[in-house]
Amino acid sequence: MRRPMQLFRRMGADLLASRELAWQLMKRDISAQYRESFLGVAWAVIPPIVASAGFAFAASAKVINVGTTDIPYPAYVLMSTALWQTFSEAVMLPMQKVGAARMMLAKIQFPREALILAAAGQVLFNFAIKLLLVAGMFLWFRLAVPPSIVLAPVALLHLVLLGTVLGMFLAPLSALYQDFQKGMQLLLGTWLFLTPVVYPPPSGEGLFGLLVRFNPVTPLLVTTRELITTGTISDPQGFWLVSAIVFTGLPVAWVVYRLAMPYAIERFSS
Repeated sequence: MRRPMQLFRRMGADLLASRELAWQLMKRDISAQYRESFLGVAWAVIPPIVASAGFAFAASAKVINVGTTDIPYPAYVLMSTALWQTFSEAVMLPMQKVGAARMMLAKIQFPREALILAAAGQVLFNFAIKLLLVAGMFLWFRLAVPPSIVLAPVALLHLVLLGTVLGMFLAPLSALYQDFQKGMQLLLGTWLFLTPVVYPPPSGEGLFGLLVRFNPVTPLLVTTRELITTGTISDPQGFWLVSAIVFTGLPVAWVVYRLAMPYAIERFSS
């Protein structure tokens, strides 16, 4: 940090140098992920289907009262769960990649950015499979495709980057202590219910409404869902505010990851 320009030049050079390795790691991990399971790529779409079916059944049986949604409730939950799962993967995969590569990190010198790029690529690949589910949702419920759907990848990228920023901050610590991965999994389970995934954004001013409103995932996930389904953005100010925070935090997370990894490698290597 005493020579920031030299540091940033090396970071940029390593990012470019890590592309081929990141591609190979991503292909290896995706192949292993789906080859070592009986259902294969179906696991990318099974969780949203199961979750949407469960919540739709509970809503139809009046077990839960979720209010009014802009599209049929099963389609609403299906789309929201697919986006939430993508965010969760963006948080967890950088930590999992670094943890799984501990032996390689201890023995081989290579750009550590390759692990983050491979994680982000795997997240986007998994969502590409979920697009088949989204297309089936539009056909099954006969939903109109809004012109704004062409902008949805931009909002989705912001959602993935938010998860990646959190994952990069925690990756060096998770390489040392498995508690961080387990703790984040528990946190994501609670975080889900503070995000408008199975219910529309609340309009009340109570404590729960404030928690949902100040949840950074809320405007990114809601905007992505609205661009895909209705074309009407309900909170553009919140979306751009969180996006600004994400793009400010991304280089900070990168620098922290870059500077912390050598110390983490030294610790677990010894």
